Amino acid sequence: LASTPFILSTNTSDLLVYLGRQNQQSIKSNEVSQTVSQIIRHPNYDSTTSDNDICLLKLSSSVTFTDYIQPVCLAAVGSTYYTGTTSWVTGWGDINSGVPLPSPGTLQEVTVPVVGNRECSCLYTGFSSITNNMICAGLLSGGQDACQGDSGGPIVSEQGQIWIQSGVVSFGQGCAAANFPGVYTRVSQYQTWINSQISTDQPGFVTFSSSGTDSDLNVTCNALSTGTTLFSLSPILVSLYLF
Repeated sequence: LASTPFILSTNTSDLLVYLGRQNQQSIKSNEVSQTVSQIIRHPNYDSTTSDNDICLLKLSSSVTFTDYIQPVCLAAVGSTYYTGTTSWVTGWGDINSGVPLPSPGTLQEVTVPVVGNRECSCLYTGFSSITNNMICAGLLSGGQDACQGDSGGPIVSEQGQIWIQSGVVSFGQGCAAANFPGVYTRVSQYQTWINSQISTDQPGFVTFSSSGTDSDLNVTCNALSTGTTLFSLSPILVSLYLF
């Protein structure tokens, strides 16, 4: 899975996917690379709202799994991510707004809680519209978030001993700003589309189920009652990371 803004065309000649990579400035024996044979962009991607911000990359050959290269399960239709669900984001993007990842470019990880769509919609009023195809996560106090250069990367949660990808880094208002959680493409909304594009060896979809009750159901604000939509779009993050 990847985000659409980085994949501006269907030309695969300049794309190379690395698997098992930990840092960007040295080649390790557990690292392999693959060329891409096909790019499949979602037909309903909206560059104005970032809705349906997802695409598929078909690798030129099969991947051999090792201790360092493993698949991740994808969130199935019906998955529930209640407010506060612990999630992890990984990538090689900036470590702060305008601050690049220093040498040797080691893969970074940050823990962020899910922010319910109702609350996220209230927070983004006047900036971006949050659709059912999106999932938000971040600390309302700020300071922990995906950042510029992480777009297209995964956000995952653990259920038992299974890691499940809930989203794909899509956009945000600034980077790790207070009251602006990161916005991700909600993977569970695309199970049917993904399976329709993959004829053999389809990915494993697993239903993620939150326990208890979702406090987001009690959130209300003027935007929710009046149906306020997009006024101005925040900058889209512009890099690709594959899990």
